[in-house]
Amino acid sequence: MDHWVFQVLHIAIGLLLLVIGSRWLVESASAFAVAVGISDVVIGLTIVAAGTSLPEVATSVIAAMKGERDIAVGNVVGSNIFNILACLGLSSLVAPAGLLIPPSVIAFDFWIMLAVALVCFPVFLSGREIARWEGFVLFTYYIAYTAYLVLATQEHDALPLYSTIMMLFVIPMTVLALVASLWGRKIQAD
Repeated sequence: MDHWVFQVLHIAIGLLLLVIGSRWLVESASAFAVAVGISDVVIGLTIVAAGTSLPEVATSVIAAMKGERDIAVGNVVGSNIFNILACLGLSSLVAPAGLLIPPSVIAFDFWIMLAVALVCFPVFLSGREIARWEGFVLFTYYIAYTAYLVLATQEHDALPLYSTIMMLFVIPMTVLALVASLWGRKIQAD
């Protein structure tokens, strides 16, 4: 068998297994959400999102460890662009009535997505480097966001305190981090 035929066969089998696996993932995530009493939106924003992003995480980590930083960044940016434009676009095309966006996503998660884009803005403006401390801050924000989602869906008693801490501490620290990042990049450029 020719080498390219073997490779095409591998790709076809991989795509078939990907479709089967994605069906299992969606069904299992929905069943898990019902069993735990958490909404499908929260499961999609946490477990499913993390699970489907693990291949990109692995690729980016390996690329960064090998010094191939361009591949790491290109993988993350490209995968997010593809997920938003192609996956969301195709899903809305094949859905019987389009995709209905829950009001909670528009009220909260949309603004988080916008804030994350703004946090990344200094990186794209100058320096073109994400320092380790900036990576730590971004990862900490993801943990804080996930914790908020879990507390909110369980209507936990700690939610008001957690929200207050986020508003009074995290948002000002984010502004300071952005200023420090821009200032550091300006000094490096000079």
